Amino acid sequence: MNESRIFRPLEHITSANAGLRPSVAKPTVKVPAVNFKDVLLQEIGEVKFSQHALNRLEQRNIRLDGGQLGRLKTAVSQAAQKGARESLVLMDNQLAFVVSVKNRTVITAMDGASIKENLFTNIDSAIVI
Repeated sequence: MNESRIFRPLEHITSANAGLRPSVAKPTVKVPAVNFKDVLLQEIGEVKFSQHALNRLEQRNIRLDGGQLGRLKTAVSQAAQKGARESLVLMDNQLAFVVSVKNRTVITAMDGASIKENLFTNIDSAIVI
């Protein structure tokens, strides 16, 4: 057997498609129809606290439970529906929050003693809950 052909190991053989992965058809996935308004309301539903507000809560030893947070969230939503920009939220005659309604962010927080000593400026609405 006199073979005149030369055999080379496979690692030396290259082709025009070397390094390319074969294309694989991706399955189509149906995305359920989502109501933009529902997604938006879900995303903006939470109320955030600025670092300043968090510092005031800690300094004044103010603790909010789930019910109070829910009431604050509802108050901010009501203010947004009325077109408010900066609101004062008075809660149970013991707590006050200045809230940026557009950003859904509590700017500052006060307890009963601090409420009596302060003048509230740059607000366009007040909500008593």
